[in-house]
Parts: sequence; structure tokens; C-alpha cells
Amino acid sequence: MLILSRVWQNQRNARRDKAFRQAFWAAKDLHAGEAIARAQPGDLAALTAAGFDAISEDKEAALSLDSLGDRKDILERTLKSQLQQIQHRREYGLMALASIGSTAPFVGLFGTVWGIMHALQNISLTNSASLNVVAGPVGEALAATAFGIATAIPAVLAYNYGVRRVRTAIAELDQFATDFLHLVMKTPYRAEKKADGKKEEGK
Repeated sequence: MLILSRVWQNQRNARRDKAFRQAFWAAKDLHAGEAIARAQPGDLAALTAAGFDAISEDKEAALSLDSLGDRKDILERTLKSQLQQIQHRREYGLMALASIGSTAPFVGLFGTVWGIMHALQNISLTNSASLNVVAGPVGEALAATAFGIATAIPAVLAYNYGVRRVRTAIAELDQFATDFLHLVMKTPYRAEKKADGKKEEGK
């Protein structure tokens, strides 16, 4: 279940990120992009919305070189913090897979040792090493070994797959954040208040 859940989450995140990326870069301006970011689900949309929140906090400041420098620092910190949170969420469950993959063989080995000890005990009690005496314990040992291997291999493969997908996704998110930062820095954007307290476009 954990492996299937990870695969489903990775595919869902990839679909959402791709859909938002296409919609955002097709927007006519930053205000339209902000509306898309606040309307669509997904980590990339949330990352972008947080970026817009950060640059909207200084809406009363003049667009001087100093204010633009401050805006850049604030936006960089916000995007970095959001990326870290996204990475932590997407890495959820990977440590469990790593633990299962590393411990399952030892559980199987323990079962193997236990089965062999059981076989030796039967031999000592019956003074016989016939197949009827050792077949049961040896079968248990082999079953334990097979269980450990069968559990470890999918867990290790799923862990490697998950790590690779997370690294790729975070790299793509980081690249988008960099592009978004450059876009905001070269495109004047301010959210001004109307008299009734609502926001409107302004420069």
C-alpha cells in the first residue's frame, strides 16, 4: 500500500505541476498568473501563490531600487522556504521504505537461523537426520529467507524510484522559482487597494 500510495502521489503531483506550469506561462500578465496560482491545486501553484503574497506585502512602498532589492530578498527567502516544505512533504514515506529495504533481509536471516536451530533441535531429539525430521524446519527457514528478500527488493526499488522522482521534481520546482523570481524583478507588479479594500492592478 505504501508503494502504491507513493506512485499515485508522484503521478498526481507531476500532473498538477505540469498543468499549472503551462497555464501560468500562458497567462497574459502577472495578475492573471496570480489568479491561476490561487485557483489551481498543487505544490507549484502554492509556491507561486506564496511568492505573490511575499511581493504584495510591500505594496505601500515606492518602486525604488532599495524597495526592489528588499523585494528580491523577501521573495528569495519565501520561495526557498516553500521549496523546503514541498521537499519534506514529497519525501514523506521514503524513510519507511528505506528502513524496510534495509531491515527485511535481516528479518529473513533471523528466520533462517531460527529454522536451522529448530531443525538441529529435532535431530537431537530424534537422533535422526532423515528428511521427515528436517524438512519442516528447513522449509520454514527457506520461507523466512524468501519473505525477507521478497519484501526488501520492492522496498529498495520503490525507495530509489521515489528519491529519483523527488529530486527531479524539486529541481524542476527550483528552476520555476528562479524563472518566477527573474520575471517579477523585471516586470513591475504591485497590488494596490481600492477604496473598498479590494486589490487591483497598479504600477
